[in-house]
Amino acid sequence: MRPDIDKKNREILEILQEKARIPNVEVSRMINMAPSAVLERIRKMETQKIIDGYEVRLNPEHFNCRQISFSYVYPGHKADKALIGELLSGIDQIQEVHFVTGEDCYLIKARTADTVELDTLLRTKILSIDGVVSSRTHVVLSTQKETAQIPIKI
Repeated sequence: MRPDIDKKNREILEILQEKARIPNVEVSRMINMAPSAVLERIRKMETQKIIDGYEVRLNPEHFNCRQISFSYVYPGHKADKALIGELLSGIDQIQEVHFVTGEDCYLIKARTADTVELDTLLRTKILSIDGVVSSRTHVVLSTQKETAQIPIKI
């Protein structure tokens, strides 16, 4: 069910997606609304789970996580797919876990230091999961866009 998001809430959400740590006073100036009203709207959207949380985006180069890869992880026919998904989700280097159609497998996004660490990740953590029969990996050479922002349509 899609919540009702009016024009002011949309403006607030667009600002927060761009800069989550912006003070309410600054948001209120940008949308011509009282700071208390902005705060009330934000709290209400948090309660309604329209705003699901706040994250800091770290620069991966400072943490030796420059290498991005996408891998298809294939469970066996009788494997416990839900358990495999949980186990993949618990691996630190894996940022995203999706079960996809077409391949009937998991598509994961991982960040590692380099291809040596990626190889270790695949062999010792992913392919060693009970029920995983194979994987196919694509290494990212360059990235033009990477975002967690969601387009807000009303």
